Amino acid sequence: MLSAYVLRQQGLARIEGPLDPQTMQEALWLDLLEAKPEEEKTVEDALGIDVPTREEMREIESSNRLYEESGSLFLTATIVTKLDTDLPESTQVTFILSGGKLVTNRYTDPLPFRRFISYAQTHPTTCQSGVLILVGLLETIVNRIADVLERVGADLDSISAEVFTPPRRGTPRRSRDFRGVLGRVGQSGELVSKARESLVSLGRLLAFVQQTTNGPVTPDVRSRFRTVSRDVLAMSDHASFLGDKVAFSLDATLGMLTIDQNNILKIFSVVTVFLLPPSVVGAFFGMNFEYLPWLHEDWGAGAGAGVMLISALLPYFYFKRRGWL
Repeated sequence: MLSAYVLRQQGLARIEGPLDPQTMQEALWLDLLEAKPEEEKTVEDALGIDVPTREEMREIESSNRLYEESGSLFLTATIVTKLDTDLPESTQVTFILSGGKLVTNRYTDPLPFRRFISYAQTHPTTCQSGVLILVGLLETIVNRIADVLERVGADLDSISAEVFTPPRRGTPRRSRDFRGVLGRVGQSGELVSKARESLVSLGRLLAFVQQTTNGPVTPDVRSRFRTVSRDVLAMSDHASFLGDKVAFSLDATLGMLTIDQNNILKIFSVVTVFLLPPSVVGAFFGMNFEYLPWLHEDWGAGAGAGVMLISALLPYFYFKRRGWL
């Protein structure tokens, strides 16, 4: 789908469908969303550029992602999407600055794009040129990543409290379900990994834009790019910190899980030790010999049961005294 955004008095106005030459000339932003070949051809003919294909956008070399050709800037970045789902994804978005216009080529519709479009429709001063629209989009993307990192940090704090906080006195001691905790740790780690990948890509893009001598990138715009670049650098450091915290939470959860398993095995071991002496006593009195102690006494059964009980209590008190229970 090809959409053109034209600056009106109230803000950016969106025009969809087949675009006439006049609209193509007035548009400040041409957005290709899962575009058809004929729509890409329309943009290429109007601006005299070659829109990168999906396979070219996935290249990881900087020379294939960030370059200048015939006075146009081609910038491809990895953007993390579906952050509110259990399966976040990374997708590539290409930004092209050509003749004062911005062209975006993408195959998904991330939330930052929808937010910026909604904002630009009522704020005309922030989108008076293609490069200003690019800055606004990058700022919105970075803000979205910041929100995700804040959410991950809060979730990791909650996980730490759940793992390390002992049960309150008076409450029954139960084995905690660490399977759900491990799932949350894994989800946080996946989000941090995707966010770091996106931040690294955005950092390379911003560094390239600031070094270019392209005319549309004015000193004022460069200042905004530097501000976004500092935010990306700060969030990259924070993402690295969260990555270390994810690893620590994972190790701590696995350690607590091992301790709980050992406690369960300890209970079975202790019960086995307690029942072993009574089993020996019972086996002794259960032998089919003619002469056994208290065999013909009326109180023999009770005495045998008493010996079995004492043989079970002695190990218990011994373990208790040594602090093993």
